[in-house]
Amino acid sequence: MPQPLATRAPAKINLTLHVLGRRADGYHELESLVAFAGTGDDLRLEPGPGLALQVGGPTAPLAGSNADNLVLKAARLLAERVENLAVGTFHLTKRLPVAAGIGGGSSDAAAALRLLARLNGLGLSHPAVREAARLTGADVPVCLEPRARMMRGAGESLGPALDLPRLLAVLVNPRVPVETPAVFRELGLQPGESLPGAAHPAMETSSSDPIFAALKAARNDLEPPARRIEPLVGEALGLIGATGACRLARMSGSGATCFGIYDDCTAAAEAARRIGRERPDWWVKATSLR
Repeated sequence: MPQPLATRAPAKINLTLHVLGRRADGYHELESLVAFAGTGDDLRLEPGPGLALQVGGPTAPLAGSNADNLVLKAARLLAERVENLAVGTFHLTKRLPVAAGIGGGSSDAAAALRLLARLNGLGLSHPAVREAARLTGADVPVCLEPRARMMRGAGESLGPALDLPRLLAVLVNPRVPVETPAVFRELGLQPGESLPGAAHPAMETSSSDPIFAALKAARNDLEPPARRIEPLVGEALGLIGATGACRLARMSGSGATCFGIYDDCTAAAEAARRIGRERPDWWVKATSLR
């Protein structure tokens, strides 16, 4: 019998997120530098005759019903496109907070597609795998091969993988869900309307100093509306910014997870301990981003 296959579903961090405007079809045109964290959920696939999902882990109770889980949605979409697709039972260990702006569900779905592709001898560039990712959700394609890259459009246009220097970071989530549609509604763009603001800076990835300069010149346009919806986002950013040696504090995605970037792992670990002491009920994690 085939042995179980396993992979990590890393947290997706929007280091930048520029909203260029809202398209006539209602979708928002984005430009975002995406990186992936060393922390995430874990997914295992036990090959078998039918498709099933078991969910456990610290944040499993908040993940919703299995019927709505993106792991099964992605698997079913791939099965519709590949005849006699070998499947099995997925075992998902949830560690990431949900509705948190770090793509937990999307990364889980992408991990499921990676495992099914491996089980069936399919490359990740296979048209059926790519199409299943696109139809599962806007953030799933960028999570399929979790490496830093630019993401544009509504998530459908991906740049090449970037040689991003390792960034030491702290992730902070106040354990309040922030729903993405609500944040975009609060942004208030009408179809065909553009959002003014400086263009996204070019990303020089040869060393950390050019990256820091580019990141500071960029922004997350969803941060102000998210802060209006959920004031704890602003509190989290304030706590991160007040830690020693913080080079940048910003919200990821549509929130509520925020991140701080530091020069070294010692400073990041100390920042995580400090925030954890002040807010012991929050989700706080020191990690690295690539």
